[in-house]
Amino acid sequence: MASEQQPSLPAKRAFVVQVHADAKVEHGQWQGRVEHLASAQATHFQSSEELLAFIVKVLSEPEPPEETIELKEDSGGK
Repeated sequence: MASEQQPSLPAKRAFVVQVHADAKVEHGQWQGRVEHLASAQATHFQSSEELLAFIVKVLSEPEPPEETIELKEDSGGK
């Protein structure tokens, strides 16, 4: 069995972070919204701590099993 090389930046660990237009990140004031792309879980955050806490929570959850598609054989009865 050949081992598959995992990407160093897997899509299942990707997030979109939107920083509010009024956030003053240069002063440590973070606010916005974050979404985990694979699960569509999202939340608003008011600090960098809340942002990181959400990311840690999502990445710490067990991964659901990968879905497999079973192909049914066609009996040829058209």
